[in-house]
Amino acid sequence: VQLVESGGGLAQPGGSVKLSCAVSGDIAHYYAVTWARQAPGKGLEWVSSLTLHGNNFLYADSVKGRFTISRDHANNTLYLQMSSLRPDDTARYFCGMRAHFGDVFELREYSVWGQGTQVTVSS
Repeated sequence: VQLVESGGGLAQPGGSVKLSCAVSGDIAHYYAVTWARQAPGKGLEWVSSLTLHGNNFLYADSVKGRFTISRDHANNTLYLQMSSLRPDDTARYFCGMRAHFGDVFELREYSVWGQGTQVTVSS
């Protein structure tokens, strides 16, 4: 399985950005997909996850109500719609996949990651 993120760039505070994660390979036996981010000088932070068979949508408190995770089955693509952006949303955003059942916010359980896409929120 390979993941390729795209859609990052520069956005103004209060603006919107939609990230994409193209998924290739057989994901039938994977449990969940996630978005995580890493701000400069900080560790990887869980943002949002979607379980592939239960269709459960989960969000970190910091993005709840502002970000929306979705999946296009036909195109095998994962999305993160980001709205009401704030400067502290500035980070490199990664998509990841995990094969095993468990807490989706446990990022160490994700075995596949993309290369990330940079989002910068600034006026």
